[in-house]
Amino acid sequence: MPAITADTLTLPRVAVPDPAVVGRRPVRSVTTAPSGFEGEGFPVRRAFAGVPQSLLDPFIHMDQMGEVEYAPGEPRGTAWHPHRGFETVTYIIDGVFEHQDTNGGGGTITDGDTQWMTAGSGLLHIEKPPEHLVVSGGLFHGVQLWVNLPRAHKFHLPRYQDIRGRQAALLASSDGGALLRVIAGELDGHAGPGVTFTPITMVHATVSPGARLELPWNPGFNALAYVLAGQGFAGQERRPVQKGQLAVFGPGGALTVEAGQAQPQAEPNLEVLLLGGQPIREPVVHYGPFVMNSRAEIIQAMEDYQAGRLGVVPADRVPHADGPVPGRGGEE
Repeated sequence: MPAITADTLTLPRVAVPDPAVVGRRPVRSVTTAPSGFEGEGFPVRRAFAGVPQSLLDPFIHMDQMGEVEYAPGEPRGTAWHPHRGFETVTYIIDGVFEHQDTNGGGGTITDGDTQWMTAGSGLLHIEKPPEHLVVSGGLFHGVQLWVNLPRAHKFHLPRYQDIRGRQAALLASSDGGALLRVIAGELDGHAGPGVTFTPITMVHATVSPGARLELPWNPGFNALAYVLAGQGFAGQERRPVQKGQLAVFGPGGALTVEAGQAQPQAEPNLEVLLLGGQPIREPVVHYGPFVMNSRAEIIQAMEDYQAGRLGVVPADRVPHADGPVPGRGGEE
């Protein structure tokens, strides 16, 4: 995993929370993400499948894309498609992805980079591997997270953030056994570069075999830990977790994850994505690429898309625009 790395001995340390002051978050559940295919055929794990929306709020959907080694000619992306009412966060761990949208946002992201697209009132976009990767093939691994927008910001003007991996706040656990990349939000007084409408924290942690990571966590946020690679334990109760599993934590001011002493040969560390956010607690109606507050707003979004009010695909890309609106399965 070449997502930005650093020598943990040289980084600021995150203090271990005092158990006499803050409560440790228990593990509510551990679920295994089912596998499927997205876009034009790239493999994904549906990280939030089977978890009640009330425990995910303000998050809506997350796919682990890959990890897959493509042969020449195999890399796949998505066709042009619409979004309205939420933000998409695409974090690339291995490989290269190109983004373009009808609001003028776009760019190339690779090892440790993030593109943060606020769909807001609506737009069209496309994500795909660059032509040279299609020709050569290669490793691809990433995550796409959907973050809900509060009712007051559902129709905010779209915006795009290009976050380079080197911009993430790099921290170490108290004993140096874990590297923490703060992409958005705040951890122990250190802020990540992502700008969000809904207060959240997003951290990619690499935990060395046998190391224990204890972190302060905003008690007003929920807390999720998704295992990208490796195996270990979640919570003080040491619930076993492995690649493709999501641990949902209960209330408290601190959370714990621990890497197993033995790791799979191809995955030397426990790689975990830590997510937390302030619940919005508003009605959610999710249909394909639209996340709104009511069925009427979903119908309006579909009508606006069909009428071309969410944007126009550039003339040289029109062939990619054909096809129906994606369905209910969480398609990007």
